[in-house]
Amino acid sequence: MSYKRLLISLALIGPLSLAGCEGDDGADGAQGPAGPAGPAGEPGTDGSSSSASTIALSFLGRYETAEFDESAAEIVDYDPATEQAFVVNANSGQIDVIDISSPSTPTLASSLDVAADVAGAIADLADASALGAANSVAVSDGALAVAIEADTKQDNGYIAFYQTDGTFLSAVEVGALPDMVTFTPDGNSVLVANEGEPNGDYSVDPEGSVSLIDVSGGVSAVTQADVTMLDFTAFNSGGSKSLGSGVRISAKAASVAQDLEPEYLTVSSDSSTAWVALQENNAVAVVDIAGAEISAVLGLGYKDHGLIGNELDASNRDGGANLQSWPLRGLFMPDTITSYDYAGSTYLVTANEGDAREYLTDASDEADCTAQGGFDFDDGDCFHYLDEIRAGDLLDVGATVELGNLSRFAPDLETLLQNENLGRIKIVVDQGVTGCSDLATTGQPDASCSYEALYSYGARSFSIWEGSTGALVFDSGSDFELITAQRLGEGFNASNDDNEGDDRSDDKGPEPEAVEVATIGGNTYAFIALERVGGIMVYDISNPQSAEFVQYISTRDFSVDIGDLVDAGDFSAAGDLGPESIKFVAADDSPSGEPILIVGNEVSGTTAIFGVTVVGSD
Repeated sequence: MSYKRLLISLALIGPLSLAGCEGDDGADGAQGPAGPAGPAGEPGTDGSSSSASTIALSFLGRYETAEFDESAAEIVDYDPATEQAFVVNANSGQIDVIDISSPSTPTLASSLDVAADVAGAIADLADASALGAANSVAVSDGALAVAIEADTKQDNGYIAFYQTDGTFLSAVEVGALPDMVTFTPDGNSVLVANEGEPNGDYSVDPEGSVSLIDVSGGVSAVTQADVTMLDFTAFNSGGSKSLGSGVRISAKAASVAQDLEPEYLTVSSDSSTAWVALQENNAVAVVDIAGAEISAVLGLGYKDHGLIGNELDASNRDGGANLQSWPLRGLFMPDTITSYDYAGSTYLVTANEGDAREYLTDASDEADCTAQGGFDFDDGDCFHYLDEIRAGDLLDVGATVELGNLSRFAPDLETLLQNENLGRIKIVVDQGVTGCSDLATTGQPDASCSYEALYSYGARSFSIWEGSTGALVFDSGSDFELITAQRLGEGFNASNDDNEGDDRSDDKGPEPEAVEVATIGGNTYAFIALERVGGIMVYDISNPQSAEFVQYISTRDFSVDIGDLVDAGDFSAAGDLGPESIKFVAADDSPSGEPILIVGNEVSGTTAIFGVTVVGSD
């Protein structure tokens, strides 16, 4: 293990159970035993062992929808039999079917009108207008599953089943706001993460849930009787199950089950267990598939940005890349979660994006907002609940901030909270705080609040966790910001719709969004997409306790003016912006005979294809 990696490992908060709520400092966990040696690598392509090879990504081609910042290319999957990629086009409400038989020149083959197909199959739906956007797509052995939300997101959504030739087969009702769908590896079940978000004024908050659909008889035969709904009511106050330590529950929540919001899920290789990312709750739920129950909800703890290896750039007013240690804790809050096996255990891999709760409605003016019950009007937006605030604004509302380790970072609180220091960072209002008289109404603090620690959204990293114990075994620390600062220069921490550098430093930095894992040449690799600054990070995670950086590749052009290109109606020169999902295709399934990555880019509306080449190591 390199010295830098050792420092990063030492800088992490240990097992999930160590991080407490209300700003409590959990005791450091004992150092775990060394992991067992990994299995011998398979022969590399040149006849040498896998340890003597690595991989390199190269851009091959892209399909362009010519739609900018309209969510025209989000979640992707692939069917090897037809050599087609299936891409969620939320802008059109359809699934774009892209022919990638020639990866350098992908073309649109057709589109699936999911709303029309589901409306035609479900008698209770008057027409397609009762349905909203498609959110997710999954492929398994010639079958296609698509998650589609209701037009009113708090109503139940649906899963539509197709053959991969585009033939519609069936549809079933699931929970509110189905956000992610996947097949189990054995193909016998489909799992759905139903997010259950509140509406804009927080007057309706459906329960989050997981739908378990039995497709063992084939997707063409699926009926509503094959759907089992798994909920979190057992974790409510007085229920039979207890939440793990540090699971974040909003003060606004009417119940735990309503507050838990499934975002993404992954399934073990033996199809027995699923893990569900509960992003806003900074937690992961464990699903016993055979038992058809949610068995546990585990808190993910926090990352200490005051320790060596966990530095970050906390301000967009500090003149550019400026990574420093700060008295700040980052909640992991993963978006995408995936898994892989190592030495007989399953490990989870998370992209630690972070996400605030922000609920608002449209309003014509401040009076209209007040009449709706909102607390703040801002340029047409009427805020009803918001659980983030800039650190510097805590003093403006009269809150008390008393950090025990302040002297390590600044001579006094006023200096620390200047805009060029920690004042601009957006913090989690309800963490590290005591004494607040009322956070349930607006989510915002007041003079009754006393902060003993400051928490931010996301960890600006990816992490690896031991699946059975929930122990954190690796985190990439400050790598993403260090590497992008070195590679991109003035493009560092730019957002995904313009090329202004340092723009996202006070938010969530590069914002890791998607992660995919694949075994190539005997080694296991993680591919992590950075939603804001763009590009793909590649790590060798063959040993989960000592992952190593391999490559960063970006197809974004920081020299152009994106706004001018958009105004001119041709933004193709900007490249790929806002990567949202990644699909790995193994060499045996690839149209080129070599491994490829397919990446859906939400802002540029492009589907990009990368070649993956096995090369010799240094």
